[in-house]
Amino acid sequence: MEIRKALPKDIPGLHRLLSQVLEIHHQGRPDLFKTGVRKYTDEELAHLLQDENRPIFAAIDESGQVLGYAFCIFQQYKDDNIFTPVKTLYIDDLCVDEACRGQHLGRQLYDHVLAFARAQGCYNVTLNVWAFNESALRFYESCGLKPQKTGMETIL
Repeated sequence: MEIRKALPKDIPGLHRLLSQVLEIHHQGRPDLFKTGVRKYTDEELAHLLQDENRPIFAAIDESGQVLGYAFCIFQQYKDDNIFTPVKTLYIDDLCVDEACRGQHLGRQLYDHVLAFARAQGCYNVTLNVWAFNESALRFYESCGLKPQKTGMETIL
């Protein structure tokens, strides 16, 4: 397996995995997440692949199939009144194909993102996990992540 920056030829594989994530979210919170739709159009994904501020990594097998991905976003508060200007790499989305889970591909993707963030001079790597997604929460805890803040809601 190779982990590299995602390329336009990876778009169909990215869509396939994005659909898997969407279904997990829909099952956990059907009040918030639709089913059977795409998060991005082909054009939006192609644009994201060109955005240096939003690196996307793909885990590719020997046949070129996308087995996993990590969508990331650089964040930094500059000239903010309260926040320091540390550079953060935010993981917007990380997925391993459901057929490959349990083979440590997620850990390899996460470690690749960490190495990339260090090389880019980032102070930290952050992400969000939905409370219903207990398997993702356990995975990120096993990678050493700790809660930074808690989002809360009341449904009216």
